Amino acid sequence: MASRHHRPHVAGPTDVRAPFTFSAGARVAFSDTDAQGIVYYGRYAPYFDVARVEFWRHLGFDPHTTRERGDFVMRAFEIEYHAPAKFDDVLEVFIRVAKLGRTSIQFEYAVVLADESDTLLAKSTQTLVNVDIDVHQPLVISDEVRASIESHTIASGT
Repeated sequence: MASRHHRPHVAGPTDVRAPFTFSAGARVAFSDTDAQGIVYYGRYAPYFDVARVEFWRHLGFDPHTTRERGDFVMRAFEIEYHAPAKFDDVLEVFIRVAKLGRTSIQFEYAVVLADESDTLLAKSTQTLVNVDIDVHQPLVISDEVRASIESHTIASGT
C-alpha cells in the first residue's frame, strides 16, 4: 500500500478537495485500531481535533491564549463512515467553516487516504459554541476571530 510509505504533512492550505481549503495530516497508530484491525470509530474525533487546532494556528490564533476571546466547546458532532482505515495508513483531514453564527461555528471535515486512491473514509460536522468559560454562557464571537475566518474563506473562494 503506497499510503504506508508517505509521510503526512503537518497542516496547510489546500486546493486538492474543494470546497475544503485547509488540511492536516495524520498517521494511524496501532492504538487507534480495534480487534478487527481497523480504526475504531471513536478514534476519528482526535483526527478532527488536530485539524481544527492546526486551522486555528493557520489563522494566527495560539490555542493556549484564546481564553480572553472565549473558549469553543462542542455542541454537536456527527460522523458518517465510508471506508475503513488501517494501522499505519496516512490520512489527510480536510476542514472548512461551513457556517459562522453569532456565537457558534459549524465545521465540516473529510478524511481521506493520503495516497493515489484518495479514498473517502469519513465525513463529519461539528458545531462549536463560543462560551465565557467562567460563567458557562454563550459569548459573541469576537470581531478579530470573525474577520480572520471570513478573510480565509473569502480569500479561498468558499
